[in-house]
Amino acid sequence: MKNRKKTYLTGIMIAFLAVIVTATAILLPKGTSLPSSAFAIAKAAYPESAQFPDEMNYVDENGNYDYETFEKDMEVWYEERRNQRRTENYTDSVKQYYVKTMRQFLSGQDKESNTVCSPLNIYMALCMLAEVTDGNSRQQILQLLGQDNMDALREGAMDLWNTTYRNDGAVTSILANSIWLNEDISYKEETLKNLSEHYYASSFKGTMGSEAYDKALQEWLDEQTGGLLKEQAKDIKMDPSNIMTIASTVFFQSKWQNEFNPVNTKQGIFHGPSGDMTVDFMKDSSMGTYYWADSFSAVKRALDTEGNAMWFILPDQGIQVNDLLEEEQTFQLILNTNQWTNEKYVLINESIPKFDITSQMELSGGLKNLGITDVFEIGTSDFSPMADDIADIFLSKVNHDTRVAIDEEGVTAAAYTVMILCGSAMPEEEVDFTVDRPFLFVITNPNGLPLFAGIVNQPN
Repeated sequence: MKNRKKTYLTGIMIAFLAVIVTATAILLPKGTSLPSSAFAIAKAAYPESAQFPDEMNYVDENGNYDYETFEKDMEVWYEERRNQRRTENYTDSVKQYYVKTMRQFLSGQDKESNTVCSPLNIYMALCMLAEVTDGNSRQQILQLLGQDNMDALREGAMDLWNTTYRNDGAVTSILANSIWLNEDISYKEETLKNLSEHYYASSFKGTMGSEAYDKALQEWLDEQTGGLLKEQAKDIKMDPSNIMTIASTVFFQSKWQNEFNPVNTKQGIFHGPSGDMTVDFMKDSSMGTYYWADSFSAVKRALDTEGNAMWFILPDQGIQVNDLLEEEQTFQLILNTNQWTNEKYVLINESIPKFDITSQMELSGGLKNLGITDVFEIGTSDFSPMADDIADIFLSKVNHDTRVAIDEEGVTAAAYTVMILCGSAMPEEEVDFTVDRPFLFVITNPNGLPLFAGIVNQPN
């Protein structure tokens, strides 16, 4: 038994991958066979989705529109979404998780580079980590996630998963989870069952550190992120001493509700921290809600008919974009929009830069700063729910890779308090919203929780 303790000292690795890409990204066809299948113990079965009715499919060759059938199919789609969409079991303490993680993982990076992360992706992976821990190790995770106990965590995670999941031909929003097991170890069945039932986690078993098993994990990550993080996934490798690897992905793809006309896209100057650069600016003029605060202005563009949206938050002249992460007003706007008062419905002349940005992070240091420390320490960590015959398990590595891109067609991803405001002036009936300097963006799910968030310093 002592030899086994030494053999598996390195412990657990967690891989978080999240993606946002252009709306024209190609997904792998259904039924694609990948090497991961050879190691699969159980694969998650996702809910079937009624397809969103495309009006063009209801027009016959003579130009006649079958309105009755369209309305019937649309009602079927709406009913399914109503049944699936949940009011997440979250409180103000859960919302504080999003505030803490965005501040930690966006502001702590190079202030001249682009930074992006998926708070939702990290949340789901930490939920799975909580399942394989106990004692103070688990309590530290629950405290960051804003939940009192595992039942509340599981309910909230399932509600969040169901609200976010969508695969109906119009929007792709898929959260995928998996656990990669060491074939030489016997795991507790109840823990594996909880991971499968509450997080749609597929499970695989193989030889840790082998080329074939590494390739299976890499290709699973590649498949779940639509091929958008292929190069990053190649760097994810397991060690022979690993006990388990937890992998969590988010893939999101949606067109704008109102697309930008490519004819109007023009080159312009973006004033980055390292100097000016020429970039393509997408332009649109339409009526919408304009938001403002003491140190920033913002617009929210709808991504579909269901409530997914993307915030563009522009700091005022003389304000650094990273400073917005320290402003309570920033998070009050994002997380409690219905309580915001500094807003006006006006004609907005938008000028938004196209961008495609990627971030690679190792989150261990940041998670320790957020209070999750015990899982990283030998002799302190408690992974007793995982297996009986192994001691000295600890969390060795936490990778988080994210890519975000927007264009004229849309976005693809794979990412609270009552307020008193003063000192800001009401805008005119028409405003210019020109995003020509570093800015903050946040992509939210139908219930307004951040799927992805980032700082753009260099759109090119």
